[in-house]
Amino acid sequence: MEIVSTPPGGRFPYAHPDPLPEHPELPEGVERRDAWPRWRPWTAWLALLAGFAGAIFAALIIGVIAAAFGSDFTHPPPAANIAGTIAQDVCLVGAALLFARTTTPPRPWQFGLRRTRFWPAVGWGVLAWGAFYLFTYLWVTTLGLHTGKEKLPEELGVNSSNVALVAVAVLVAVVAPVAEEFFFRGYFFAALRNWKGVWPAAIITGAVFGSIHAGGTDAAFLVPLAFFGFSLCLLRVRTGSLYPGIALHCANNSLAFGVSEHWTWQIAVLFAGSLLVIALAALAVDRWWAPAPGRPRVAA
Repeated sequence: MEIVSTPPGGRFPYAHPDPLPEHPELPEGVERRDAWPRWRPWTAWLALLAGFAGAIFAALIIGVIAAAFGSDFTHPPPAANIAGTIAQDVCLVGAALLFARTTTPPRPWQFGLRRTRFWPAVGWGVLAWGAFYLFTYLWVTTLGLHTGKEKLPEELGVNSSNVALVAVAVLVAVVAPVAEEFFFRGYFFAALRNWKGVWPAAIITGAVFGSIHAGGTDAAFLVPLAFFGFSLCLLRVRTGSLYPGIALHCANNSLAFGVSEHWTWQIAVLFAGSLLVIALAALAVDRWWAPAPGRPRVAA
């Protein structure tokens, strides 16, 4: 038996091994869901510009098609406005996917499309929504503002027909929450986070999120919307998932749309129906990206 003695002071004359990494090495082909993607921060701005450039181009095409059928190019019909708004959301999602590919092939979990614990997510969501309404109340009270009717539903022709009403409701409560959360919290915020950390990225993302609603909302209420965007960034950080933010965005839009239409119980129906559609879409994405031969597995 060998006896190993330590030198005076009880220290070995060897360098201490490097500390263990935060995340131990995983087998080849396995990815971690709790890691943030290393997207380049400057691509957030390019994606924003590309998304809106594509939206403007798509709106021009839609306007030309509508004009070819006898509509006024400067005052397009509700169907053209709705199609243009949907095209904007699609372009934002497409831009996020396009620039995400500059680093690695995009995966749903990189954008936050992953499961999270239900009750903590509900708690953080309620806290974020409460903070938003408290901030809005203080903002309105301090400046003596008066809440008016939302401009966007009227611009989309919500009162022109029942079909337009349903289409705008789906656009506001389903399409917009999914697309805007996917782009702003899923990609824009995640990319900026790699620059200076969470807080600067959340502040910038909130400011940009509020500013894009100019035109559809009174200018005085863009600041509360910016705070809402900021809160949604923190919600993603706390829950590790984009789904709570999508649900909260859906709830807020359902309430705002329902109030603008003087609805009562219909608001709850719109919210529940929208959540069901979003949940089915999320399930389809999850199943499509389920582990299969040739696809990377994901570590919980």
